[in-house]
Amino acid sequence: MNNEPLLKISKSSLKATTFWRINETIPKKLSWSLIGLSIVIPFIVWFLISKYAGIEPIFLPSPQDVIEATGRLWSKGYLTKDIVSSFTRVSCGFLLSAIVAIPLGILMGTFPSIRALFEPIVGIVRYMPAPAFIPLLIIYLGIDEAPKIALIFIGTVFFNVLMIMDSVKFVPQDLIETTYTLGGKRKQVLLQVITPYIIPRIIDTFRVNMAASWNLVVVAELLAATEGLGKRILLAQKFLKTDEIFACLIILGLIGFAIDIFFRLLLRFTCKWAF
Repeated sequence: MNNEPLLKISKSSLKATTFWRINETIPKKLSWSLIGLSIVIPFIVWFLISKYAGIEPIFLPSPQDVIEATGRLWSKGYLTKDIVSSFTRVSCGFLLSAIVAIPLGILMGTFPSIRALFEPIVGIVRYMPAPAFIPLLIIYLGIDEAPKIALIFIGTVFFNVLMIMDSVKFVPQDLIETTYTLGGKRKQVLLQVITPYIIPRIIDTFRVNMAASWNLVVVAELLAATEGLGKRILLAQKFLKTDEIFACLIILGLIGFAIDIFFRLLLRFTCKWAF
């Protein structure tokens, strides 16, 4: 019996469904092509609208105008200082958040008594908008770096705590019971079973919540700062330099994308057993 027609049909069917695979890997060539299109198509649309839609450049600068504005800010040294200032604030605030969230989240996820003690207040404060704390932070901490870092801390620590707490739920109960059966103590279960098991989820938590840090640092710099990308956006808005606003927004996006890649690589190289 000749199976060649069936093989041809199955191969063509496989090619047709490659794009629509559910929870499966796709060919690298297709993946890179789609990644390129996701970047190129928006820029083409932006260029066409700015060029032919009759919109004034002051409202919608062209990609070329934004590139020139970026070069101008870079040559004057503003961009370097602003990036360093914003990145330092985000790093300090998020690091403090991680230092508090990791142990507290693990304890809340492991011990129901700790969860009952902290979850209500964490859940309540989590729904309070972090920018609403700015007046109090300025009153208590002044207008220097402390309130900006504190704002990032407040805006991320509660989400980190709850997401890390939820991660503990995915630790198999059989794994914990086996540890006790082999003579393990409570401390060993906590430090040598639960904590290592949820490290990949902790990294994913930080990767997701890091975006909130950059949102908050821009808000803080809009109110009281001498340097930073948020401050640069405010100054550009005052003088109607929309090309510089677009430049800062794109830089913020690129920084966020780079941080996201960093966390992905950190997860891949430190938690190979999780893949």
